[in-house]
Amino acid sequence: MSRPRVLVTGATGFIARTLVPRLLEQADVTLLLLEEFASGTPLPPPLGRLRPRLDAVYADLRNYPLTARAVRQARPDQVIHLAAVGVTDPFLNAHTAISHNVTGTLNLLRACFEAEDQEVRQLIVARTPGERTAMNVYAASKAAAWAFCRMYARTAGWPIHGAMIFQAYGPGQLPHLLVPAALGAAQAGEDFPMTAGGQAKDWIHIDDVVGGFLAVLGSDLPPGETVELGTGRATDVVTVVQRIYDLVERGGRPRPGLLPGRPGEEPLQIADADRTATLTGWRAGIDLETGLRRLVSGPG
Repeated sequence: MSRPRVLVTGATGFIARTLVPRLLEQADVTLLLLEEFASGTPLPPPLGRLRPRLDAVYADLRNYPLTARAVRQARPDQVIHLAAVGVTDPFLNAHTAISHNVTGTLNLLRACFEAEDQEVRQLIVARTPGERTAMNVYAASKAAAWAFCRMYARTAGWPIHGAMIFQAYGPGQLPHLLVPAALGAAQAGEDFPMTAGGQAKDWIHIDDVVGGFLAVLGSDLPPGETVELGTGRATDVVTVVQRIYDLVERGGRPRPGLLPGRPGEEPLQIADADRTATLTGWRAGIDLETGLRRLVSGPG
């Protein structure tokens, strides 16, 4: 039996860098990349090392003809849509968010399901729990994109599924994000100015995020269904930062309350892990303590 062909958008981002190597164990993988990567821009690790095993197509999702051409060239059985702007800048310009996250997603949907000779069996869209209240530009644009996905899934039967990623962390995150920034300060023995940090989040290790995507991939979910990728347990931000300092033991301390909180942050975000297990048979396997210890100890 031939291996499925999987197309991945947002292929150079945090999630994809861990997901793609795992995908290669069971599928032929094509990356949808911007044109700059066709002219010599190197792929980030570990994708650069895997480049001989990866196919690539090139397009800006905001451009429908280029997107349709890329999907036609890739001939995917399944698509994992990770591409988005605003993940690390949630109050970005609204026009930018709409053009990338809404128009880009709609162009991908059309290319996968409206173009002739396409037989995409499943499209998995990465979602954020912030969509439920949509209190920043990024979350509002993602909510709008998912509204179109759900509409097409329910009215046209397009096999679109959502994977809602809760508070992902792990190796390879951008250094200015909370966990790597706190870890860097703790390792340097410096204080860490931060917000009050009272909001409780469901922290999920990147390896579990990947496991969740693989569980959704090829699953027999009804069109328009979303699976929540989290542990089902929430821990407040200041406790996570303090635990990082406790594990590093090089001096310094968190300084909660020195920075203002961001408007619209939800006090509690927690995945329905039981429902996810019922739908897919999968549960996260790495608790927060284990995940933080792995991160602090570094590779190997």
